[in-house]
Amino acid sequence: MTQNEQQLEIKKQILTEIKKWETIIIHRHERPDPDALGSQVGLAELIKTSFPEKMVYTAGVDNKTLAFMATMEVPADEDYEDALVIVVDTANQPRVDDKRALDDPQRLIKIDHHPEEDKYGDIQWVETSASSCSEMITEFWQTFPEDLVLSDEGARLLYGGIVGDTNRFLYQSTTPQTMRLAATLMEKDFSATALNNAMNEMGPKVAQLTGYVLEHLKVSANGVAHIILTQEILDRYSLTDEETHAVVSLPGSIAGVYNWGIFVQQPDGTYRCRLRSKGPIINEIAKEHDGGGHPLASGANAQDLAEIETILEKFEQAAIDFQKQVADE
Repeated sequence: MTQNEQQLEIKKQILTEIKKWETIIIHRHERPDPDALGSQVGLAELIKTSFPEKMVYTAGVDNKTLAFMATMEVPADEDYEDALVIVVDTANQPRVDDKRALDDPQRLIKIDHHPEEDKYGDIQWVETSASSCSEMITEFWQTFPEDLVLSDEGARLLYGGIVGDTNRFLYQSTTPQTMRLAATLMEKDFSATALNNAMNEMGPKVAQLTGYVLEHLKVSANGVAHIILTQEILDRYSLTDEETHAVVSLPGSIAGVYNWGIFVQQPDGTYRCRLRSKGPIINEIAKEHDGGGHPLASGANAQDLAEIETILEKFEQAAIDFQKQVADE
């Protein structure tokens, strides 16, 4: 059986399970980004439109900065007693938002596009070649046109998820298939322009932080950039950790920068590490520091400034190795 045949068989199994259960609860990872919300609520819209008689819930904490995309329809504890649970866009169990998803569910399905670090669930559909989990859900809809109906709102959410995880189709993960599926979604009745503008818009506080980051960003001779955003800086601009996501891609626009980290101090003194790259592979480094993700876009955690320094040392070596590899080619 070829890989495509295996993937088709898995998708058929998922559709069978969706048809079978009357209550379906969809989870995603903590601190959701546009793809997590787009795939989660986009899938919920797909199921509700296709099977109006089913009860479909979305679990997790709302992201206020992405409220224009979607908010949660949180299930009660008793809703899990006889429900199908689907977890999207989440590579490992510790990152699942709302751990009720893992409390001995009747049936659990994992749908994800990250490198497979944690095999969980009764059915696992992992497609690392997909740009986003939203692309996978769109492909799922397209695979079964006689069974599944996508609403305009579902298309808006899935399009937003694809745009978010490809950084507006700039990342290497964008493929011809990504563009084809995005074009199919754009045929629905929603404004892609309005959604793109909402995703690109920043408030005055974030605009000020953008200026601070560009002014204080440190770039090494090897093209490694970083900045540490302390609680004092967050307080100065009255910002939350969630809102700092808007500046993560900034260093990538600077010529000569190969990989970078935005290190955000948490209330307990630890640091959330948002790690990105334009070439050097960084997800293995993230795994060594309580994190993981894609080869060029990962997250990690650092206990203190010393651990940040260790991460940056590894980034330096990754940048050196990458530049040597490019020169040899």
